[in-house]
Amino acid sequence: MSTSGKTSWPELYAMPVTPAVMTIHGERPDLIVVVLPVGTAATPPGFQSNRVCVFFDMRDKLGRVAATPVVG
Repeated sequence: MSTSGKTSWPELYAMPVTPAVMTIHGERPDLIVVVLPVGTAATPPGFQSNRVCVFFDMRDKLGRVAATPVVG
């Protein structure tokens, strides 16, 4: 597993989830991308060096990214 490369994607904030996930996969194919509604906890809890959580706003019809996706 690669630990080098980009670790956050602030440019994806407010973007629809699907293209955001595709961007992360394209830039860091070594990571697992987990898509979660805002307020949901990732499982397993705690820092995971191979995971990116993408939180989205369920109230938004487009399901836009609600926070900067980061590795962890």
